[in-house]
Amino acid sequence: MINLPLLPILIPLLTAVILMFFPKRIKAQRVISIIASIGAVVASIILVATVKQDGIQTLNLGDWPAPYGIPLVSDMLSALLVLTTSIITLFVIWYSIYYMDEEHERFFYYIGIQFLLVGINGAFTTGDIFNLFVFFEVFLIASYLLIVLGGRKAQLRESIKYVLINVISSALFVTAIAYLYSVVGTLNMAHVSQRIAEIDQPGIVTVIAILFLLVFGLKGAIFPLYFWLPSSYHAPPIPVLALFGALLTKVGIYSIMRTYTLFFYHDVGYTHTVLGVLSLLTIVVGIIGAVAYRDVKMIIIYNIIIAVGVILYGVSVMTPDALEGAVFYLLHDMVIKAALFLLVGIMIAIVGSSHLKDMGGLIQKYPWLGWTYFIAALSLAGIPPLSGFVGKLLIVRGGFVAEDYIGPGLVLLSSLLVLYSAMRIFTNGFWGTPKEYHGAKAHLAYRLLIPAAALIMIAIAYGVGAEAVRPFITQAVEPLVNPAIYIDAVLKE
Repeated sequence: MINLPLLPILIPLLTAVILMFFPKRIKAQRVISIIASIGAVVASIILVATVKQDGIQTLNLGDWPAPYGIPLVSDMLSALLVLTTSIITLFVIWYSIYYMDEEHERFFYYIGIQFLLVGINGAFTTGDIFNLFVFFEVFLIASYLLIVLGGRKAQLRESIKYVLINVISSALFVTAIAYLYSVVGTLNMAHVSQRIAEIDQPGIVTVIAILFLLVFGLKGAIFPLYFWLPSSYHAPPIPVLALFGALLTKVGIYSIMRTYTLFFYHDVGYTHTVLGVLSLLTIVVGIIGAVAYRDVKMIIIYNIIIAVGVILYGVSVMTPDALEGAVFYLLHDMVIKAALFLLVGIMIAIVGSSHLKDMGGLIQKYPWLGWTYFIAALSLAGIPPLSGFVGKLLIVRGGFVAEDYIGPGLVLLSSLLVLYSAMRIFTNGFWGTPKEYHGAKAHLAYRLLIPAAALIMIAIAYGVGAEAVRPFITQAVEPLVNPAIYIDAVLKE
């Protein structure tokens, strides 16, 4: 059982290596990918159950004792994120089997997804700040492959921007780690926290904190560093967009959440105020984009940016309620964004276009799709008792406890405008006069709906069963509120 934190990383890694031996055998690739993804979900469930029962799980690779070895650390936050990532990947692969053309699948599509999963699960699990950088690079290289799959002109154009931004971000990341190491002399994240506490966070540590915010803000698309995201995410095929939208920005958010509660919590007056202001500006920018566009993909993409702002506002407030809300909302947003992208993908498959002017009356022929999307839109906006409600409520309450009224007011206002933007897709796409549609994949609509609807069911269960889920969320927040819990688990004698 000691190797449990490694399993959700090892399973997709071995799967990717196996798939490399027969890249042209598409049916075998599909079957192996599905089986391996189920294996990753099962391993993640066992990991969550073990952390619930026995506390934080640690594994020192190479058997070097902390802080000298390379640690993998699965606290409840990490384990829940790994589980959510593995579930989303399973359903996206299922959806891809019907949605993706065989010429896409032939060019290492399933291998790319498995390496993406290695990098994301590794980033959530590592307890070493340099290996966080390494796992970032693993999933970024996989994402470079996935974003150009299909080779359309728009994809190639946007991929250049995407690669360039991430190369700059990676260079900044290494610089930030080098500065941090020069100050504290260690890379083990628990040990870094101890050392910063010993030196009492001088000015240089605040500079490093802002540098890390720049790095992770670029990855997570916080204002004003979000500019690359909308057009880059619009370019790839829908299953790839679902993976990117649900998972990639969340690694940036997690990294801010982890570093700002573990490293930079001694002097929050400046750093967390900057984070709070930028997160609220992120919400505003996201709202403007979501309301302004009439392209279904763009509307949901700008809703990613809104969610980034809402979650990071919760982190910036730093009260237990706000952090609990941020974690609850983070998990909700991963599931609901994946589901929404899969649902609008079905609409695009039927219509042959992603623009609202080309849609109308879909509910007559596809009522199940219409009502599934309707529930997803309500959940996205945080209408009770669906999953978006609990997280936002806790974030708003945390803001009020911290005697901030602008932030909670903006979060509540964003819910109304998110609902408006999502419902425009419903009213324009599903109501109105039916049109003649000749989408190439229209006949697959109901097969594509099954994995998307399954994700919606998970989102509903997450909201309705909030009482049952809350002990897990509370346990996930404990090391964020009290870093000593994390430090003691990693540096135990």
